[in-house]
Amino acid sequence: MNALTSPLIAGLGGRKARVLTSSAEIGDEQIRQRALRLASRLDLQGIDRVASQLDNGIHWLVLDLAVRELGGVHVPLPTFFSPEQISHALESSGAQCVVTAGGAPAPTGSTGALGTLDGGTLAQWRTCPATSVDLPTGTACVTYTSGTTGRPKGVCLSADTLLTVASSLVQGSSAIAPHRHLCLMPLSTLLENVVGLYATLLSDAQIALPSLAEIGYTGASGLGVPTLFRCLHRYQPESVILVPQLLLAVVMAAESGAPLPASLRYIAVGGGRVGPGLLARARALALPVFEGYGLTECASVVCLNQPGASRDGSVGKALPHARIAIVDNEIQVDGARALGYLGAEPLPDGPIRTGDLGHVDADGFVHVTGRRKNVFITAFGRNVSPEWVESELLSHPDLAQAVVWGEAQADNVAVLVPRRADLDDAALARAVAEVNAGLPDYARVSRIVRAPAPFSASTGLLTANGRPRRDAILSHFQAEVDASYRRPASVPSTGVSA
Repeated sequence: MNALTSPLIAGLGGRKARVLTSSAEIGDEQIRQRALRLASRLDLQGIDRVASQLDNGIHWLVLDLAVRELGGVHVPLPTFFSPEQISHALESSGAQCVVTAGGAPAPTGSTGALGTLDGGTLAQWRTCPATSVDLPTGTACVTYTSGTTGRPKGVCLSADTLLTVASSLVQGSSAIAPHRHLCLMPLSTLLENVVGLYATLLSDAQIALPSLAEIGYTGASGLGVPTLFRCLHRYQPESVILVPQLLLAVVMAAESGAPLPASLRYIAVGGGRVGPGLLARARALALPVFEGYGLTECASVVCLNQPGASRDGSVGKALPHARIAIVDNEIQVDGARALGYLGAEPLPDGPIRTGDLGHVDADGFVHVTGRRKNVFITAFGRNVSPEWVESELLSHPDLAQAVVWGEAQADNVAVLVPRRADLDDAALARAVAEVNAGLPDYARVSRIVRAPAPFSASTGLLTANGRPRRDAILSHFQAEVDASYRRPASVPSTGVSA
């Protein structure tokens, strides 16, 4: 192994407090030495394909840097994966070992202990893949895009591509240049990995790395907002990344008087469409919210709004590395691409066809209007992008989750999760009616199916980063959806047009 082959480690330039955790401040030299020792240990073992099942923290970063220095492959396993999903990920990636926190029980799919790493803070477990797995040449990371079925899809990415996107983020967001980023998303999420770790390291900024429990996560999808606010005040970040649902929770808490730290200069929002109503509420609170856009096949971020170059309703302008084209109303991206999917043919040459519908305005701002495969056509022949309607519903303070459908129907139905369990059906109907008032008639929701529990990744109804798996949700609630169309509309009708 040649020392300092990774620009991430080579770029650790002597900052005395690079990483902040609840118990320590860790400087560049300590991180560098821990990563190099770990890389050397893995090299001596002949291991270059490492899966990990780790909480957020310095151990995740040290392991990832070690694998980057080794020139190996890191397979981060989402913490909410079921045993079946973990087994599939290990088998499909051909990982040679699994790394967990020291003292953790043996993970699913392991066949015995290999000892400890990083001074005993990490435990290493042997795996025995049933067959040898060939990865695309240059694979440095296998990231899973779903985690919501027994067969999550693995995407192979090269180190050069990951660093290209991270460097482009640093270049493209130079007007922001935050000095401290707080990682609020699981590091197994590619977005936080590339932005929260790689781009922050390349920009020589600090990284706050609390555990998921300290952030306030409970289970696969729950989050304690008071705990999150305590975390924000403890670390005083200048930048964070939120998914739309988390932004709504923050906005609602702030509207109720919960103070946010004055340090915040940039709140990036991604992973789903942000409704204009929610953005307006955030603006009224003077929250520095900026929407972005990316996808795993393009190694995460493609477009970004930022101070001085922001337009509500858009996902911002393309970053320096990315080139956007609109072909038949579909967004296509060139400039950074995955090597392929596990167990599948390589991606075809040329731009990545995203499957997202949208347009680029005269000033270069990219607008995403929905997913091609999700658009439904009503009985009156009107095309409806459900993401648009759902984002409007979720801007209402009484509505927590929503999936809208109306294929070949005279009106539309929404499967809803209320913000509070004590909201009765009449209150839900009033909330939907209030949202309908701002929608054209063909997009309004006339029927409601109330979900008995929130959608979650553990039940297969959400993706890893909180997006609804609409096919799974509609299949799960098919009987209730069908029954809703045999009853009178549950939301007062305002009329429909052909």
